[in-house]
Amino acid sequence: MNQPQSQPLKRFLAFDTSTACLALAVMENDKVLHTIKAAGERNHAVHLLPLVQKGLAEAGVAPSEVSGIAVGIGPGSYTGTRIAVTAAKTLAWTWNIPVAGVSSLQAFAWSGTLTAADSGSGAKWIIPFMDARRGQAYTALFQATGAAMPVRRKEDAIRLMDPWVEEIGRLWMETPADERPEKVLFIGDKSNHDNTIEQLRSLLGERLHIAVCDMEGEPVGRLGAKSLLDGETDDVHRLVPNYTQLAEAEKLLRKP
Repeated sequence: MNQPQSQPLKRFLAFDTSTACLALAVMENDKVLHTIKAAGERNHAVHLLPLVQKGLAEAGVAPSEVSGIAVGIGPGSYTGTRIAVTAAKTLAWTWNIPVAGVSSLQAFAWSGTLTAADSGSGAKWIIPFMDARRGQAYTALFQATGAAMPVRRKEDAIRLMDPWVEEIGRLWMETPADERPEKVLFIGDKSNHDNTIEQLRSLLGERLHIAVCDMEGEPVGRLGAKSLLDGETDDVHRLVPNYTQLAEAEKLLRKP
């Protein structure tokens, strides 16, 4: 009797530099072999390639064994996201392997459910946010149960936090009571937006949680491995960061 063939082993490299924390993972199919987390946003350009070499070596994977690269394409830090995407495209071109871009906000949301002390094991809404100044944040809305992969409910975008928090409140009120999640978890640096988010306290009560966490390598790796295993890859020449808006310098250049 013929035994079913197992899926061929593929090894992937995944990284994200959209935040102050450089997150990297080496995967074998959907299994995490090794992760690295390194703080220091201003040094991502200096440290990324050495950490790629270190991560592969510590995972016992040679560069020639890497089957694909996944990269967080933002939104987030303009400079940080550009560093990661440029490095991923260069390595994919040099090694002649596919590349896949993944949402940095989805990876950040998943990082929160894996590491936040008050994340919980039940159903939750996750709202990751990265400060974009002037009362704005890069943010989205996801839903998940326990530590499962967050499922998108609202697209990645740069939003003014006041109307965004109001929108979350309206969505809560429009959701039938028996379908509402156990927790609404805001993930990000709350220093500039804590008061705005706290406006939901009267509506959500103890279901509202605000947590600070770092970007983790594991969710970047798992999202990337899923895309690569599913064949959801990008053209190495056309892959670009998801800025969600033009950088200030680009706006000035395009002015008549």
